[in-house]
Amino acid sequence: MTDRQPPEDHPFSEFLREPASTSKPGAQPNSRRERRETHGSVQHTAKTPRRRRRALTGVIVTVVILGLLAGGGAFVYSTFEPQITAMLSPKSTDDYSGNGSGEVMVKIADGEFGDAIGVKLQEAGVVKNSDTFYSLLLKENPQPVFQTGTFKLAAKMSSKSALAALLDPANKVDYTVTIPEGTTASGIYQSLADVTGLSFDDFKAAGADFVSLGVPAEAPSVEGFLFPATYEFQPGQTAAEMLKTMVDRTYQALDAAGVAPDQRLYVLTLAGLIQSESGSKDDMYKVSRVFQNRIADGMNLQSDATVRYGAGGGEVDTTEAEREDASNPYNTYANAGLPVGPISNPGDDAIDAALHPAEGDWRYFVTVNLDTGETVFSVTQEEHDEAVQQYQANH
Repeated sequence: MTDRQPPEDHPFSEFLREPASTSKPGAQPNSRRERRETHGSVQHTAKTPRRRRRALTGVIVTVVILGLLAGGGAFVYSTFEPQITAMLSPKSTDDYSGNGSGEVMVKIADGEFGDAIGVKLQEAGVVKNSDTFYSLLLKENPQPVFQTGTFKLAAKMSSKSALAALLDPANKVDYTVTIPEGTTASGIYQSLADVTGLSFDDFKAAGADFVSLGVPAEAPSVEGFLFPATYEFQPGQTAAEMLKTMVDRTYQALDAAGVAPDQRLYVLTLAGLIQSESGSKDDMYKVSRVFQNRIADGMNLQSDATVRYGAGGGEVDTTEAEREDASNPYNTYANAGLPVGPISNPGDDAIDAALHPAEGDWRYFVTVNLDTGETVFSVTQEEHDEAVQQYQANH
């Protein structure tokens, strides 16, 4: 095939034309090196305008594309301006306004942080968006410290109002109840009912199922296992949950005192008796010694408090018929040893007294003044009879 040269006026003739030889006419390159150098010089000369034209072409294309994008962007913005503005502007619609309405109870658990609290508030319908609430928290300086407990808030509150309400102690709702030492289970049920709004029967029914609360099956009842202390219960807790908290607190006290699990019922029975019969903390250790001396001597304890408890409560004094009623398992006149179970719920001091009685030979005691709690301790029956006469003279 014959080589064909493009016409002179072809637009690409400069790049398609055969490279001119630098040798003399009709001469051949005398070496490979000469051919490479000759060819290379021509290539180098030709590449310079090609690169410039390609760069110019790229700039033109870029400008055209940017122009198209600008035109398209203007079209898009003019068409969707409201939506774009809403996307780029602060999300004011992600928050309620004002203090809300109604009543919503929210419980803040121990260890919950701001983001978790925000989610909880959104799920409860208090705030509209948890992220908005959390963003507000991050702007606070110093950072808020939340109390644990249940708080009374409102539905559809602004994040700012919800935060202020959570930090206001007046909005914290809890059922605080103080149980004095020596209170019986029946008295505890009534105190809890008065504070929580649950009924006396709710607590009585929960206490009747005492094994499920953790009380040993050999115990006659929950009596003695409801530790006297101050408790803060939360709205929504059941009667059983509250009593279980008190039983657990009793075991905590017994463990701290070093009482073995198999001795819990015995110690609480003795401590409950000491708690009911003592007029003061100091007397507890003497009362404990009296009961333990009598048990060691094989003497009946002869406690009116145990007889009265088994008979259904009431006045301190007992009748002769009640003291002779051996069918009453709590009657320590007619039955030897400790009663069948605790007659009250003892505190730490009574438990300690049961474990560490005072040194002494007393076998008797009587409270001669019920108003002051003055108690006389006696070693002999004769001394005790004189103390009883003193009691009778005061009453």
